[in-house]
Amino acid sequence: MDNSSRTVVVTGFGPFGEHTVNASWVAVQEMKKLGLGNNVDLHVHEVPVEYQKVQSLVPSLWKQYHPRLVVHVGVSGMATTVTLEKCGRNHGYKGLDNSSFCPDSQCCIVGGPDCINSVIDMESVCKRVTASGLGVVVSVSKDAGRYLCDFTYYTSLYLSHGRSAFVHVPPLGKPYSGEELGRALQAIIREMLELLDQAEEKIHCQQHIH
Repeated sequence: MDNSSRTVVVTGFGPFGEHTVNASWVAVQEMKKLGLGNNVDLHVHEVPVEYQKVQSLVPSLWKQYHPRLVVHVGVSGMATTVTLEKCGRNHGYKGLDNSSFCPDSQCCIVGGPDCINSVIDMESVCKRVTASGLGVVVSVSKDAGRYLCDFTYYTSLYLSHGRSAFVHVPPLGKPYSGEELGRALQAIIREMLELLDQAEEKIHCQQHIH
């Protein structure tokens, strides 16, 4: 088995706006403590809330690690559940980042498709994690919000032909602790890896098409 078949990269975001401590990065660090098992080479990275840094960092993660899966985690002030995002969108980026910048084109990849779906069946992941009795409510969404979360997700989906995932978490204590979010991420990513094994033929087909 080559190394990339068991390498997973998980990212969380740095502070922005009212989120002086970003729940996504806390959750990722808690998940890192738990690990994903001995057969998974796990790497975690904090992503600055800046479009231009995302444009350089995300490709570098894929190039450096050649991972089986990249999971991006972000915080949503409106979320009360742990939310699995089904797709990333290319257009509509008007919100300014931490550097008061937004892309002139207001899109991620000029000429890219409007929407890219993850190859991972988020409904299945949601059902499996819910059935495991984790005690954290998990839901599914198809709108990652047209800010840095969505921008990062689309960029990663584009580079990986869909072999990426995005998870939105609520702010800390609303209602879950960092430890609870970390356990939820661990369970979610394990299910994603299992589904990825099952979907391998589909992924190979998509890679040949592109």
